[in-house]
Amino acid sequence: MRSEVSVTFKDQLPVQIDIHDAAPMPNDEARQWLDAQFTQMDCEPLRPTGKLLMADRVVVVAEAAGPAKFADAEWAHTFARAVSAVLAKPLVVIDVAALSISY
Repeated sequence: MRSEVSVTFKDQLPVQIDIHDAAPMPNDEARQWLDAQFTQMDCEPLRPTGKLLMADRVVVVAEAAGPAKFADAEWAHTFARAVSAVLAKPLVVIDVAALSISY
């Protein structure tokens, strides 16, 4: 089965990360990794209530990482594995400019 995470930044070609040959990341490990990235990058919740859905966390981390962080193949691959695990979807498209995710 094809597994891929695609991240699009405004006015740039999408970053496509193929993870179909990678070992699945356990869900709890994926959540911890995304939580750590959220904290390290000083991210802020999207919603004024402070409630942060996992999909929101994924978008906010991608936004904070920016194209420069996605240029690091190892980081990008880990991000893609974590996203695939926490969202339980083999194909994920993240549009950073629109702050949206589609499957």
